[in-house]
Amino acid sequence: MVIISNELVDGTSTLERDELLRRFYARDHENDGAFVVGVVTTGIYCLPSCRARSPKPENVRFFSTEEEARSVGLRPCLRCHPERFYRRFDPDRERLRGLAARVRRNPAACSEASGLGTKIGVGATKLNALFRRHYHVTPAAFLARARVQRAMESLAERRSGVLEAAEESGFESASAFHENFRALTGLTPAAFRELGEPGFTVALPADGPGTLGELRAFFGRDERGRTERVQGERLAKALVLDGAPVRIELEPDGRNVNVRLSTSRPLSRQAWIRAHACVVRWLGLESDAPGFERRAGRSHDIARLVRGRSGLRIPRVADAFEGLVWVVVGAQVNVAFAAQCRSALIELAGTPCGPDFVAHPAPEEVARLDYSDLERLKFSRRKAEYLIDAARAIVAGELDLEALRLEPATLVQETLGAVRGLGPWSVQYLALRAYGFEDCVPAGDVALAEALRRFFALEERPAPAEVERLMEPFAPHRSLATYHLWKTLSS
Repeated sequence: MVIISNELVDGTSTLERDELLRRFYARDHENDGAFVVGVVTTGIYCLPSCRARSPKPENVRFFSTEEEARSVGLRPCLRCHPERFYRRFDPDRERLRGLAARVRRNPAACSEASGLGTKIGVGATKLNALFRRHYHVTPAAFLARARVQRAMESLAERRSGVLEAAEESGFESASAFHENFRALTGLTPAAFRELGEPGFTVALPADGPGTLGELRAFFGRDERGRTERVQGERLAKALVLDGAPVRIELEPDGRNVNVRLSTSRPLSRQAWIRAHACVVRWLGLESDAPGFERRAGRSHDIARLVRGRSGLRIPRVADAFEGLVWVVVGAQVNVAFAAQCRSALIELAGTPCGPDFVAHPAPEEVARLDYSDLERLKFSRRKAEYLIDAARAIVAGELDLEALRLEPATLVQETLGAVRGLGPWSVQYLALRAYGFEDCVPAGDVALAEALRRFFALEERPAPAEVERLMEPFAPHRSLATYHLWKTLSS
């Protein structure tokens, strides 16, 4: 079926074209694979969910297959990459993506996680397996996070009170709402609603006393400390939030962390919300560490692994581009040299943020550089190309690292794997450190292989395929298992 005008070539009425236009402008992932959209003014074809600027209806043509779009001379869109979609089309995953989008839009319409499978025609067992494989969480955990996220959006805009936000997001009781909200955000709903000057206080998980210690080590990788700095018990990091240079300072206070924002200008409401999101990522509050540690009673290996490190969580980077810079800079060099190169990049392209602090550069700032600029900073030519080309792809709208946060882990890994300079280790590390997926295995990591050799008393360091096999019993918490194994090397 090919639509070449207001009518289909098989004589179907224009009503079908109107329906296809409606679906296209809705940009719903559920329609990906059902039809292809052509834009005659640009000569491209797209997926129905493409986020590029919407063309005028008279410039849109519809096709039933990618081959039909190519046959009339159209080329694939550089933003949604339909050719990649069709090379890896997985009907189960696409149905799950559509379901995930519906749950996020209206979590209150989903009364029970067990009933989600009926919406895509699968049973509870298969639904659980699909969520574990593609999102690294259970259906119940996904639904709870969607409800908390919807409540956060409502409270952030202050369009409703706490009880109204709980009801609108689908929580049936105030106690369940407060428990889930506090666990995932470190704040009560009322405290989140009032985020702003002079700061806020985040509660640490009851099982995570070592969380700040992990963050201290994470921030302390760069001894020069121009972006992150460790000052005794206090931690500080420079960021640009909603266009404003900001220094976020964290100071422990018993089982809480006091957070203060220092800036030379008034901060918008959105800047405060983003600052809180950064703190949540740094502290790993969304991690399923309790779920992993509960398995210690049934697994001798897990019990051995977590002994003495109860509540260990993985500190995550503030944004995905910063994570990408770390993996490109750090590939095949020691940490000290990687930190030196990263500091030089920050000095060159970052944003000054108060006395002696510089915020990490955004993609726009790196995209303006020339390869020779980084070569002068001791970057190899290839790494300079990797970083600047990736930044330019982001600026051009061809790569949206932040939008990937809503996508399945399998799709995130495939998308990152297509970026020049990101090999299998880099992709897994980014999925673990930047996106917070729970079941990642950087199988080619030398430190992980060495940790496994010691942990299982092996004669030789295992090859990547053997690493995969040895890590299998730790699924679906292999990210945390990997982090625990790394820690065994220094303990």
